[in-house]
Amino acid sequence: MNKNNIAVNVENLSKVFRLGVKEQASENFAAALWAFVRSPVQNFRKYRSLYNFNDISLAEEEQGDDILWALKNVSFTVNEGEVVGIIGGNGAGKSTLLKILSRITPPTKGNITIQGRVSSLLEVGTGFHPELTGRENVYLNGTILGMRKKEVDQRFDEIVAFSGVEKFLDTPVKRYSSGMRVRLAFAVAAHLEPEVLIVDEVLAVGDAAFQQKCMEKMERVGKEGRTVLFVSHNMAAVSSLCDRVIWLRGGQKVMEGGAQDIVGKYLLDGTDTTAHREWNDPGSAPGGKVARLRAVRLISEQGAIAEHADIRDRIGLQMEYEVLQGGSVLLPNFRVQNDNGIVVFATLDQDQEWRQTPRPAGRYISTAWIPGNFLNEGTYFVNCNLLTRHPDVVQFREQEVVSFAVGGNMGPGTARGDWPGKLKGVVSPVLEWETIYNKE
Repeated sequence: MNKNNIAVNVENLSKVFRLGVKEQASENFAAALWAFVRSPVQNFRKYRSLYNFNDISLAEEEQGDDILWALKNVSFTVNEGEVVGIIGGNGAGKSTLLKILSRITPPTKGNITIQGRVSSLLEVGTGFHPELTGRENVYLNGTILGMRKKEVDQRFDEIVAFSGVEKFLDTPVKRYSSGMRVRLAFAVAAHLEPEVLIVDEVLAVGDAAFQQKCMEKMERVGKEGRTVLFVSHNMAAVSSLCDRVIWLRGGQKVMEGGAQDIVGKYLLDGTDTTAHREWNDPGSAPGGKVARLRAVRLISEQGAIAEHADIRDRIGLQMEYEVLQGGSVLLPNFRVQNDNGIVVFATLDQDQEWRQTPRPAGRYISTAWIPGNFLNEGTYFVNCNLLTRHPDVVQFREQEVVSFAVGGNMGPGTARGDWPGKLKGVVSPVLEWETIYNKE
């Protein structure tokens, strides 16, 4: 397939739901009797209003008590062969978007164009008939996708082998566990070769081994030139699988772009700090009589500001400071803590050139390098400090002055390897392993 061809085109998509509102209690018997007489008409009007939104103008920021904008003016395109992630917090509109794309629910306003057959996996056992057996449901799903029986026959054995439900293939699906349903559902959705595969966060139902199989399959699907829309809260999976990411919040598109860039910004969302802080006015800069802080920044190995980094990247904690009075021994240091307030590590200046050496007045830049595969995925906050020694006097101590995000990833060169879940702990080192095999 040609990646320059558009597979999915979404223009100004909006979806509005009308919520129930609290009914007012009648003040007396006559009012209650009149409300009873009017209730059939009121109930009919209330039912019609659930599906009639002619009284709502999308051009206005209208938000009544009974109106919920699940999506509002969302636009994007997905090229053929792209694997695109859709991320956002709970209630961002991700599942609603996928249901509209899957033709499960219609949009209130907007246009959607999809080229090719669409296969969706939005809920456990989506599209399965509970009274039919697993075998019958495989053929039913193939028929819904517009495939001939011969085409399904060609892929049937592969679907069954992937799902691991061979023993229960002729058992009604209603007797399947949730894990068995999602395994068979994903196997059908991924192996019947749709041009567009839509997958919601249902993979969390399966065990870790099956999740890994699903990730590997979706990666192969993307490499085969088919289009994948993938919703997940697993940022490591999103970063590993997706070429591009769309970030939704409150039913609206926040931004879209490269997976690593958008995931990093999403992880930092809600923090009050950034990866760069500078004091251009010396009078307002933190400091004492000897030294004054002028800037703190997170940098990549190439020297650029780095608000986020891949778990494998080497990043630098950098402070720029001005020594006002020469002759003192200085001790710059950083303390890094995670978003739970746990101190991950502290690091003191170990530059042998200046260790225990009085410094002359002037401008200094000190950088502490954090190696790749050291910090686990997550958000981190940096405290920046500087002491003069003998006696120890604090010149400046800035708490949570900058922050940065570390994005997880899968594959060679990471502690996770091919494991799809997040590893526990505040560090994630790649350690050397050795295995001795004894044949006897």
